[in-house]
Amino acid sequence: MKTWGEIIALAADYLRRQGITDAQTSAELLAARLLCCGRGFLVNHLAKEVPESRLEAMRRGMLRLAKQEPVQYVIGEWDFRGLTLKCDSRALIPRPETEELVEKVLGHLRSAGRKQFVVDLGTGSGCIVLSLAKEFPDGIYLGVDVSPEAVALARENAARCGLDGNVRFAVTDGLDEFDPETVDVIVSNPPYVSTAEYEALDPSVKMFEPRLALDGGEEGLEYYERFVGDALNVLKPGGALFFEIGESQGDALRRMLAEYGFGDVKVEKDFAGHDRYVSGVLGGVQE
Repeated sequence: MKTWGEIIALAADYLRRQGITDAQTSAELLAARLLCCGRGFLVNHLAKEVPESRLEAMRRGMLRLAKQEPVQYVIGEWDFRGLTLKCDSRALIPRPETEELVEKVLGHLRSAGRKQFVVDLGTGSGCIVLSLAKEFPDGIYLGVDVSPEAVALARENAARCGLDGNVRFAVTDGLDEFDPETVDVIVSNPPYVSTAEYEALDPSVKMFEPRLALDGGEEGLEYYERFVGDALNVLKPGGALFFEIGESQGDALRRMLAEYGFGDVKVEKDFAGHDRYVSGVLGGVQE
């Protein structure tokens, strides 16, 4: 019977031969999931023998990884700002860039001085709105998505994180059903990959993550144009809008928000130095 250290080494070698990037990391993450421990604690188990039941589960996971299925879907969960969220093909995998989007919204909420009604538009797994509700409980939070499957996943994550009493979710296509001037903050990580870029995506993304959450039309701006129009109708005067954007879309989004009457428009960079976030205030000072 082989040890966990031997099995992880064999698994990583197998994945490398299948052309899988980050083979070692993927093998370790799968083993850690089966051991119910963090990846950093694998060292405590490397000399232990692998039970047959866990060995078979490891084999099944390796076959899925070899077909380029993302490791996040294979292990079924992923960490986001301290929340361990259920992760499957009903929604995009939460990504590090989006964690910084949450931080920018939190900064606004902390400085607002009153309770805010926050809508996460295109909530997906619920990672944004659940993080906001956990880290700033003094708010009213709603996550909406056109996909019933994504909303079901978000609700499961809310229950999993003990936040189902703090956050509501709804299936809706945009914000047409909202009354005018009722929302304080809108945050969204909409589909922003152009159709041409989508066709060239890595197979691990294109084959497994939902196209509905990725393809933003010919220029990747289709949903921004719609969502900014929605925001104009439902935000209160002085309400704030926060978007995650593609790295080449900063100038276009800056112009778009200004044309719709948003001021204090900021385009900010992610940790890699790329334009990644845009925000504006309805009726704020034009820059």
